[in-house]
Amino acid sequence: MTLPLTFSAEVSAARAAGRPIVALESTIITHGMPWPQNRDTARAVEKTVRDAGAIPATIAIIDRQIRIGLEAETLDTLAQTKDVMKLSRADLAAALATGATGATTVAATMICAHLAGIEVFATGGIGGVHRGAEDTFDISADLRELSETPVTVVAAGAKAILDVPKTLEVLETLGVPVIGYRTDTLPAFWSAQSSNPIPLRMDNVAQIAAAQRMRGTLGLPGGQLVANPIPVAEEIAQTTIDPIIERALQEATAQGIAAKQVTPFLLQRIFELTNGASLTANIALVHNNARLAAAIAAELI
Repeated sequence: MTLPLTFSAEVSAARAAGRPIVALESTIITHGMPWPQNRDTARAVEKTVRDAGAIPATIAIIDRQIRIGLEAETLDTLAQTKDVMKLSRADLAAALATGATGATTVAATMICAHLAGIEVFATGGIGGVHRGAEDTFDISADLRELSETPVTVVAAGAKAILDVPKTLEVLETLGVPVIGYRTDTLPAFWSAQSSNPIPLRMDNVAQIAAAQRMRGTLGLPGGQLVANPIPVAEEIAQTTIDPIIERALQEATAQGIAAKQVTPFLLQRIFELTNGASLTANIALVHNNARLAAAIAAELI
């Protein structure tokens, strides 16, 4: 059976020319911010990838096809579409089979990128182990995907609303390399540093690319997580953001927010409590990750 892949003209040309390509998720468009800021941010991140020497491939599920790269009109339409499914491994096939419109999370983007032959993916932060997971068992599918799908994911660590030490433990158990790019601690998403030591450190993209190639040579499944700190000039200090995260978590518990609703609720409340500073930092770190991902993709050519 033919894979349901549709490539944009730009991505098709890049594939034919052997140019580096960077996958981008689409939940930032449909679930991350309102119109037209979502469209403008998506276009700006794509431009950052191009300026860094690679071709962006924003991924979404539209009309029973995995769209690898979105034409300008398609991106505009998606950015204004309501009730878009937020897709992970569990519901990706169902969305394709039923004709639903879906935005891809980290896990789903990894799957689609691999099907399209794309080896590098830039995102904001991965999902992970939620606080209180010992009672709720709320653990993101992103972690297992990193252990199964051979894509290098560039992120500013795990989202800071999570239980980061437990997230690191699960990644270790699953055999996922967690590589700090020029850092000895795991970035804390909005903050450049944390108290969590990074398992591996690499200071240049050649090392990161070589590690990915060696995993393939050894027959090891899965990808790599490259943890790229937000630039210090654009971070929110941990001493500032941590009390805000705690307040948002307490509010979520009091209101009975659970399962897939937890992350969007927390991110929205943190946005409100920081007067928008959290979103500004989020956009900055996504651009920073896009630049690094483009450099890694070029090294892998």
